[in-house]
Amino acid sequence: MNYYPIFKREFKSYFGSWIAYIISSVFLLMSGFFFYTDLNFFILWKGQDISEGLWQYFFLDVRFIILIMVPLLTMRLLSEEKKRGTIELLFTLPLKDSEIILGKYWACVTVFVVMLSLTIPYSIILSIMQPMDFAPVMAGYLGLFLLGCSFISIGIFISSLTENDLVSAFVTFIILSLFWFISWNQGVGGETINNILLRISLFDHFSSFSKGVVETKDIIYNLIFSLFFLFLTFKSLESRKWQGNR
Repeated sequence: MNYYPIFKREFKSYFGSWIAYIISSVFLLMSGFFFYTDLNFFILWKGQDISEGLWQYFFLDVRFIILIMVPLLTMRLLSEEKKRGTIELLFTLPLKDSEIILGKYWACVTVFVVMLSLTIPYSIILSIMQPMDFAPVMAGYLGLFLLGCSFISIGIFISSLTENDLVSAFVTFIILSLFWFISWNQGVGGETINNILLRISLFDHFSSFSKGVVETKDIIYNLIFSLFFLFLTFKSLESRKWQGNR
């Protein structure tokens, strides 16, 4: 698929403005704070395995950070195009709607990966101080990557529904928060409802990754989740074109 021109254009737009730099700086500041406090916690409570238990705490904290940061990354993906009227120009390019969506999606995912990679030195520095197994760390980062991809797929879908960047960011944050809280009140339903809530909760599917365990079902869930919201985004753009041709 020929989505590279859109990918290149969108990626440059992130680093051609303050967006990527500000969001990356805040992300690095918050992740650094959580890593420092988590490390202090494990040092104070002697006897706990720093090389393993620390990373579970850290990845669960980063999970919360990306819940806040991703809506800011995705808020302008399509809403800004609609606001400026440039989305009509995109439709005139010799590109399919799916190529436009994937170009923007992967550009945002790439920026997210750059942000995530800024935290890798934490594990390298810690390994110098204390020998550690990198397998659980790699599993945790894989989980964060898949979780971020799922978050971004929701964000680009919401961005396709509005012309207001702030509305896009706010609604995306609310929806992501619902997936955070969805399994918190399991006790109010029966066993069947509880099982359904656990199955659709993004954050419960991240739990294994944070513990250093990679399960196929969690990978498949995130992939299907992302594809589903990308499909909804495609239908949203298709609907807009159809309405414009009426």
